[in-house]
Amino acid sequence: MQNQSLLDVIFEKAFNRGDLATIDELVAPNGISHQLSSGMPANRLGFKQWIAMLRTAFPDLQCTIEDEISDGDKIAAHWTLRGTHKGLFLGNTPTNKSIIVKGLIYARIANHQIIENWTMIDQLGVLQQLGLVPPLR
Repeated sequence: MQNQSLLDVIFEKAFNRGDLATIDELVAPNGISHQLSSGMPANRLGFKQWIAMLRTAFPDLQCTIEDEISDGDKIAAHWTLRGTHKGLFLGNTPTNKSIIVKGLIYARIANHQIIENWTMIDQLGVLQQLGLVPPLR
């Protein structure tokens, strides 16, 4: 598997389908995962918890990689998240509103597994689209 295809597999299987076993396959056991949500461990378990949290809040979650680059042991992509708020999200009850937000992922690869990643979404944009935070002026 090429480094570039690792992200495709993670987004298609884990984010879009909810197959969190994919994270166990493609993120190293001692890998470090940096997410936006506090309280989650900075490892592959935390990465799985973060994805599960998104899938619970947005059960129709669909993530699409818009662009991806790879250089040696590094890979990066910007992606789009789409979904409808049907479950708890950061303590907020469902609004049934749809969202479209951008995200970024940057990762280091070794032995065909991610050993460290930084994954972010536009959390403020999510809250604004859900009507939970007023738009910036």
